[in-house]
Amino acid sequence: MHKIGGILLILLLGFPVILAAQQDDDPSGPAIETDWDDFDYDLYVRGDQTFIISLGTIFPTLFINNGNIINPHNIRSVGGSGSLVYNYYFSPKFFIGGELTGMFIHTLRRYTLFVVPLGMRAGTQFIYGRFEFPLALSFGMCWQTYLDNGYYGIYMKANASAYFRITSQWSFGLNSSLGWFPQWTDKKTQRVDGSFANLQLAARYHF
Repeated sequence: MHKIGGILLILLLGFPVILAAQQDDDPSGPAIETDWDDFDYDLYVRGDQTFIISLGTIFPTLFINNGNIINPHNIRSVGGSGSLVYNYYFSPKFFIGGELTGMFIHTLRRYTLFVVPLGMRAGTQFIYGRFEFPLALSFGMCWQTYLDNGYYGIYMKANASAYFRITSQWSFGLNSSLGWFPQWTDKKTQRVDGSFANLQLAARYHF
């Protein structure tokens, strides 16, 4: 009887160890999950927000005066830009926000054109692993100054970005955009539709 009791005691004490070992070896058993094992649309829910700071360059692309392409134009090939962007997510696929951008570029005579767009934006995004690809459209008001001349008008911009999610709070990547900046004055000879391409390095904070 003592032997039988001892064997039963050993089996009872060893059973949890044997069961745990079987669960570890069984791929169908429960697995420990971390926040970063799987990147999916669940990363974004209603109320999530992002703040983006970007620095980069701008390139003149196309200038049209009353239907005629201005070629050559009076703008040098490369300028500088910086922007601050805020996004609010209603779902993983839809966000709205606002943006403030500052741009400068020199003319061939070494004068400087300053452009400051301030507007609203709306967009969507696609997620693949740790890579995220937001697309957005922007619209708003724009201030332009050149020497003693100033202009206040509208602007529109198409944006495409690519980010790599480093942590749950930070991602880094590239922003690109193509913007339309019209100058519609009272004089028909001075009505110009200008466009600039923008390429920036960006840091995005998630909260």
